[in-house]
Amino acid sequence: MTRLWSAGRLTYPALALTALLSIFPIYWMFVVASRTSDAMGEVPPPVTPGGNLGSNIARLFTNTDAYFLTGLVNSTIVAVSVTVSVVFFSTLAGFAFAKLRFRGRNALLMVIIATMMVPTQLGVIPLYMLMTKLNWNDRLPAVIVPALVTGFGVFMMRQYAGQAVSTELIEAARMDGCNTARIYWNVVLPALRPAAAVLGLLTFMTTWNDFLWPYAVLNDPENPTVQLSLRALSDGYYQDMSQVFTGTAIATLPLLLVFIVFGRQIIGGIMEGAVKA
Repeated sequence: MTRLWSAGRLTYPALALTALLSIFPIYWMFVVASRTSDAMGEVPPPVTPGGNLGSNIARLFTNTDAYFLTGLVNSTIVAVSVTVSVVFFSTLAGFAFAKLRFRGRNALLMVIIATMMVPTQLGVIPLYMLMTKLNWNDRLPAVIVPALVTGFGVFMMRQYAGQAVSTELIEAARMDGCNTARIYWNVVLPALRPAAAVLGLLTFMTTWNDFLWPYAVLNDPENPTVQLSLRALSDGYYQDMSQVFTGTAIATLPLLLVFIVFGRQIIGGIMEGAVKA
C-alpha cells in the first residue's frame, strides 16, 4: 500500500514539465503584450517582458473600435450575475431533488437531464426570436436571463447533495424547529460548498468566454462583451497583435483571480469536511 501512494522518480519531472507546458503560453502572451507587434516575427521569439505594456494598455483602452473597457464591465456584470444565479438555484434544486420527497420528482429530474442533451446551437434561433419579441436585443438581459439556470448545475448538485448531506442531520434540524429554507441555508449550503465552488468556477469561465450568443444578440458595437471586443481588435486587414495580446492578457486576469478565489473555497470545503469526518 505504501508503494502505491509513493511518488516515483519520474513523477516530479513529469509534473514540472506539465506545469511548464501549461504556463508558458500564458507567460508568452504577457511577454508579447509588453512589446510591439514586431515581436511576433522575431526569430528566436522573445521570452522576457518588454517595456511597452503601459503604452499598449493606453492604446487598447482608447481604441474606439473595440470599446474594451465597456466590454470588461459588461462581461463582469453578465458573468457574476449568471454565476450567482446558477449556484443558488442549482444548490436549491439539487437539495430538493436529493433530499425532499414530492410527487413527480423523478419525472421532473429526467426532463432537466433531457435539456442537457439538446445542443446549444439548436436553441439559438428560437431564443433569438424570443429576445426580439421581448425587445431585449442589444441589451444585457438577453445574455443574462437565458443562462440563469442550467440543467448541468442542477444534476451536479443533486448528485453531490445525495452523498454530502446526511438525512439524519436534516431530520435533527427539523426536530429543532428549522423550516426548509433554514435547513437549506444553515445545513445544506455549507455542506455543498466544495461542489458549489467547482460549479461557480466552471460557470464563470464558461460565461466569461462565451462568444456565440453575445455575438448573436449584441449587435451594437458600443455595447459589447469582452469577447466581442477582442474580436473587434482582430478584425480588419491590419491586425495590431500587441493590442490583441494585451487585450487577451487583461481578459485573462479575471479568470485567474476567480480561479484562485474558488480554488481556496474548494480546498477549504474539502478540509472542513475531512475534519468533521
